[in-house]
Amino acid sequence: MVPGNIYGHKQETIPLTVPAAELVHLVRAGARVLDVDLDGKVEKVLFHEIQWDYLGKEVLHVDLLRVDPNETLTIEVKVELKGTAPGSLSGGVIDHTLRTLTVECLAIQIPDSIVVKISTLEIGDSLHVRDLEVPPNTRIVNNPDAVVVRVAQPGAEIDLTTTVAGEEGPAQPEVIGRKPAEGEEGAEPEKEKEKEKKK
Repeated sequence: MVPGNIYGHKQETIPLTVPAAELVHLVRAGARVLDVDLDGKVEKVLFHEIQWDYLGKEVLHVDLLRVDPNETLTIEVKVELKGTAPGSLSGGVIDHTLRTLTVECLAIQIPDSIVVKISTLEIGDSLHVRDLEVPPNTRIVNNPDAVVVRVAQPGAEIDLTTTVAGEEGPAQPEVIGRKPAEGEEGAEPEKEKEKEKKK
């Protein structure tokens, strides 16, 4: 059994335990929104934080966030490339710049991924955020001009940066309008201390 908590929506935090095998299966299957039965009361929740062991095999703790099916969330969704780019068959190199996108959508309509079709890309071609097709009631928050994927010339330098400046999406799904939790940016002072020590 894996310990965890359900919280959010200005209601009390409820501790719970979940069967480990069932939990891992749901996570591996890419489940986002779940219905949890608590003594006959069903709550709709979202995976908010999952703590794994150092090998990444066993779940140590899980935090579940209450959601309203009709509320809008801001959440990161992976980008899935589909098809074969003709340019890659001609010697070009696929540069997958953005591997995740930040989207706004209803809690019950979170897409598993944003599919990007690359079957028309020749050498020198690229697809931007503005070119992508998204599910209904879903909006991409990223800069419309950001390059998602391109086919570079053979031998060209590939940009391995996966985050466009100014586009750092939320590490965790968040309800629009939620205030940042205290201490979310507390790691920076430690980094500065380390720099001073090295000097």
